[in-house]
Amino acid sequence: MGPRILLIEDDGRLAEMVSEYLGEAGFRVAVAAEGRAGLERLTREPYDALVLDLMLPDMDGLEVCRQLRLKSDIPVLMLTARGEAMDRVVGLEIGADDYLPKPFEPRELLARLRAILRRRQPGGPGNALRFGRLEIDRDARVARLDGAERGLTGHQFTLLVALAEKAGRVLSRNALMDLVKGEPLDAFDRSIDVHISRIRAAIEDDPKRPRRILTVRGAGYVFAKQQD
Repeated sequence: MGPRILLIEDDGRLAEMVSEYLGEAGFRVAVAAEGRAGLERLTREPYDALVLDLMLPDMDGLEVCRQLRLKSDIPVLMLTARGEAMDRVVGLEIGADDYLPKPFEPRELLARLRAILRRRQPGGPGNALRFGRLEIDRDARVARLDGAERGLTGHQFTLLVALAEKAGRVLSRNALMDLVKGEPLDAFDRSIDVHISRIRAAIEDDPKRPRRILTVRGAGYVFAKQQD
């Protein structure tokens, strides 16, 4: 049985087109034309993902997302009109997983849906690295501590992944340089130590007494396997 998708969309023709296309791709799609009706269905029936239009007749799609996030972490793909950049930003901040501007190609909708579903599958290719309260989402390129995103640059995130993927192994500075080869990391010309200190500031409870990224004197750094 394919993934169950709820589509909250008041445009009947678009809803029919999306349902048919996703159905041919193996998805099982249910449609709600209003936000409140969609929220009710989500409380009664299990779904694997929600496709949510922001322009609904009874309530704003952002409000639907806010209410949903109070009780569910179901993946949400928002559909937005072109030019609504602020709505997209707000939507992502309140818990949407991705957005797709209208008009869109059905193939892109399908690809984005599959991507957010992969990220939620334990052991799947898009699986995040998890160490206690720390989650490192390689697809979204974000690190989360207790569910809150931590501020890392692209360079720092790449280094964090290199360390986490080799958790429990001591890595020298040269080994870390080798692991991040091929990345646009001009900033590494200065010092890996500077980046480590900034990563610690983002993900450690007490950067002065790190418990996640440890220094091994004279050898390099090790990412701790066991974390709280």
